[in-house]
Amino acid sequence: MTDHQHATTGPGPASGPGGATASPPEPADESGPFRRDRRHQLLGGVCAGLGRQCDMDPVIFRITLAVLSATGGIGLIFYGFAWLFVPYEDEEENGIRRLLTGRVDGHTLTAVLFALVGCGVFLTMLSNDGVLSFAVILSLLLAGAGYWSRRRGVPGPDPIAAQAVADAPPEPQAPPAPSAFPSWWRDPIVKDGTHVGGTGYLWGPLDARDTDIAAAVDIGLDPRTRTRDTAYAPLRRPPEPRGPRGIGGRIFLLALLAGGLGTGLTWEQHPLGTSLQAGLACALAVFGIGVAVSAFLGRTGAGSIVLAVVTAGLLAGSAALPKDIGTDWTRTTWEPTSVAQIRPAYDLGTGEGVLDLSAIRVPADGTVSTRADVGLGRIHVIVPRDVTVRLSIDVGVGDIQLPGDRKKDVDVAPGKHKEVTLEPPAGVEEAGTLDLDLQVGAGQAEVSRAAS
Repeated sequence: MTDHQHATTGPGPASGPGGATASPPEPADESGPFRRDRRHQLLGGVCAGLGRQCDMDPVIFRITLAVLSATGGIGLIFYGFAWLFVPYEDEEENGIRRLLTGRVDGHTLTAVLFALVGCGVFLTMLSNDGVLSFAVILSLLLAGAGYWSRRRGVPGPDPIAAQAVADAPPEPQAPPAPSAFPSWWRDPIVKDGTHVGGTGYLWGPLDARDTDIAAAVDIGLDPRTRTRDTAYAPLRRPPEPRGPRGIGGRIFLLALLAGGLGTGLTWEQHPLGTSLQAGLACALAVFGIGVAVSAFLGRTGAGSIVLAVVTAGLLAGSAALPKDIGTDWTRTTWEPTSVAQIRPAYDLGTGEGVLDLSAIRVPADGTVSTRADVGLGRIHVIVPRDVTVRLSIDVGVGDIQLPGDRKKDVDVAPGKHKEVTLEPPAGVEEAGTLDLDLQVGAGQAEVSRAAS
């Protein structure tokens, strides 16, 4: 017996009715969508579902996500959102849908708390590149291990069994059971279209004779004496139950009030970035509390979730603001009259500063160095007419004005840097050298020479 005959008549494929060969059972499909596991869950069943999906021990995912939660909050963010968006294997409705419709339980609130805490930890770690790099590398390693573990157990196709299935005759199938009464005996045979009522047949399938009694009786009625215009009362649909009332508008107003209050209380004593972080954190907390309260009083729409995500993004942006940007706009003028009075550095948080060095006299063989830092605003430095100026200017976002530039020629651009040496005008006796280092976060840096 050949291999082909053995595969056809062997114990693998079972003989079906009528001598036909039945198809061999197909392997279970392991490439289904990711679902949470209810039987082996510890919290939300996310790690158990990942272990079943990737054919790995769930403890590996639990330990890795715990490490990612402590090093950047990525583990909490992933676990919380997976808990919300991925349903159980025996359900079709996920937690985010129940959340938006007001049907919130303790598990859903815990998932929201995980996501919010993870976002907060992640925002605090934005400035720590080493921790974030470690978290990203660990996440990629875990994803690669899961992909490899899932692909390593996939069996290849058996060519002999596939050929045997292709050569097998088709299985006989029973005729489909009628799902409705046949129409050949119910349709009236009327050529002129004047017949009204039953079908005109007194015979038909045995399983449907009793159902056409009304039609058979209707045949014996005179169409001219039969009442055709019968008034029927309109059917009234029962009133649909009203869903839970929306509270998204109230949550939005409370978030605005909380954000304004948090920013206002810290406006005078802290820099701009810290003040904005306090207000946005209060607004984000209100959105989180509103989602929890919606489980009892009403429901929040998708707009509240979008606003919470936007608030989290603004909070991340405010955390990146320089700490030297203040909240009050000040105008300051520094006028040292000698080299000894020049300070090593001049700082200005927010506002406009003028550093007037026109009164100093630098020796011909001397060098004077100073620095000016402005977070947000404008710095104007007036240098003596007879000195050589070596400039190093950095502007995060803004413009640089040097002697000879037109006042109206303003070119605002991000990341501007200039290193230039300004020689004294012709015919002027040269003095010493002045080293200037100007740093502006956002605004303008201007250098000009004194008239005399």
